[in-house]
Amino acid sequence: QVQLEESGGGSVQTGGSLRLSCLASGYTISRGCMSWFRQVPGKQSERIAVIDSKSRFIDYHDSVTGRFSISRDNAKNLVYLQMNSLKPEDTAMYYCAARPSEWCVTSEYNYWGHGTQVTVSS
Repeated sequence: QVQLEESGGGSVQTGGSLRLSCLASGYTISRGCMSWFRQVPGKQSERIAVIDSKSRFIDYHDSVTGRFSISRDNAKNLVYLQMNSLKPEDTAMYYCAARPSEWCVTSEYNYWGHGTQVTVSS
């Protein structure tokens, strides 16, 4: 059974930083793409960061470019999202997702975590 478990969320003030982690079990993340999505209640989820299996392709949503950084440790089956200069509009539930493919720029991911809440106060 595949499980993706996010951790590292919490409440911070504007300008603060958080580092999210996603630990996979029952699935080897080196099989393909890993992404972070976020969703605010009442709004569509958005893919904010994506990384391919060998970290050769990395892409970010315009709203987080220059502030967030995605990375992965295939040996530890972990994916990270370093979030700096956080803003109130970054407040959302953040989800880790996995796709056993090298085509990463899509919302059609096979496996999802349950999410970790990030709240940024002004």
